Amino acid sequence: MLAQQILNGLVVGGVYSLFALGFSLVFGIHKILNLAHGAVLMTGAFIGLYSVLLGLPLPVAMILAILGGGLVSVFIEFTAFRPLRNTGESEFGAIISSIGANLIIISIAQKISNTEILRFPFETFPIVIFQIAGIRVSLLQMFMAVMALALMAALMYYLMRTRHGRQVRAVAGNERAAVLLGVNPNIIYFQTFFISGALAGASGVLIGLAFGSIHFMMGEPFLLAAFAICILGGMGSIVGAMVAGLLFGMIQTLSVAYLPTGLTDAIIYSTIFVILIVRPNGLFGKAAAGVLRSQR
Repeated sequence: MLAQQILNGLVVGGVYSLFALGFSLVFGIHKILNLAHGAVLMTGAFIGLYSVLLGLPLPVAMILAILGGGLVSVFIEFTAFRPLRNTGESEFGAIISSIGANLIIISIAQKISNTEILRFPFETFPIVIFQIAGIRVSLLQMFMAVMALALMAALMYYLMRTRHGRQVRAVAGNERAAVLLGVNPNIIYFQTFFISGALAGASGVLIGLAFGSIHFMMGEPFLLAAFAICILGGMGSIVGAMVAGLLFGMIQTLSVAYLPTGLTDAIIYSTIFVILIVRPNGLFGKAAAGVLRSQR
């Protein structure tokens, strides 16, 4: 049923948007591609899983995954990006450094999990199905949608309505001018990397619950998806990442439902390619010129 698949696509797309937001936020502020972002998602999933296995309730596990993802992301900023920024190295050096951080985190997770595919215990989340206008909606889907919307709304409120959010946008627009106005960019770097990692950590738990599969390489396909979403939405655009993530999830779900499995990725990236022909800068590329300007 088409309506059912659209609903499924929106739920999955919401998680894609949540993950891509962190990737887009770091690029928007720092002008770098954090290729360790997928490893942070995987770390969040592992923290959530092992917290549940230790007997903690899921809400506590989610909070720990959010905090853990944020702290790991901050650690990556301190070890992989800040030393290069202080020496004036190019963006290429930051990419190589983030790849190294990604491999280290993946190797640690591989050792911890013994390369096994892990799953949340069956009773972690109750299996409850509702019938609404002929559409099956699970309690897990509702939880995923509410979590994604709540975290995205919190991010938008932070950027648009708080003093620290205004400082983030100031640094994004012109770091030198922001410094002259008394803004400490190092504090902004800390904040943005923590928020980015927190969103990735939450996404890892939601993905682990939805797909029932957690392993040390799980972040890599989602990193590729986040990169495609950010290009589609417009690099550095927060609103673009949200909209493009929903679109990506819907295209993926409809392709899986109605087309042969082998064509799914081809359809997704072909669709993105066609859209970029019409909108070379992405769906919100013009508004996002500079960084985060569409949010001012």
